[in-house]
Amino acid sequence: MSELLEMDYRDIELAIPHRPPFLLIDKVIDIVPGQSATGVKAVSGGEPYFKGHFPGNPVMPGVLIIESFAQVAGCMFSKFLSEETQGKLFFLTSVDRAKFRKTVRPGDLLFLKIEKTGGKGALQKFNGLAEVNGNKMAEAELSAMVVSANA
Repeated sequence: MSELLEMDYRDIELAIPHRPPFLLIDKVIDIVPGQSATGVKAVSGGEPYFKGHFPGNPVMPGVLIIESFAQVAGCMFSKFLSEETQGKLFFLTSVDRAKFRKTVRPGDLLFLKIEKTGGKGALQKFNGLAEVNGNKMAEAELSAMVVSANA
């Protein structure tokens, strides 16, 4: 059995180039190198996107849940494939079968579960599942590619 690892906010900032307001995860837990990881996002009412999505009825945009999946995967791959990824970026290349089942709102603790399903070399494929209190909020199949920062 693989040892489970974690990344705190500082580790995340070292692993991926995203910064607030576009750094969408607070912590990565239960990392099984090259296989799976779970990101954690404490959804706050102060998130900048809630000002316009939607006033009086704040809902986390589905596209940001998808981006959160990619950030969790990027952390997992950059931390554990460091030689291949050092100084490079992890670009989302496809999103398939995305389903948004329930709304994510301020006060929710969002768990973003990533599982590698395939891929070779620079191209990696994974499934994402977003949950709040054990309830399925969203899911998608995604692929991403490690590319030069100059690409």
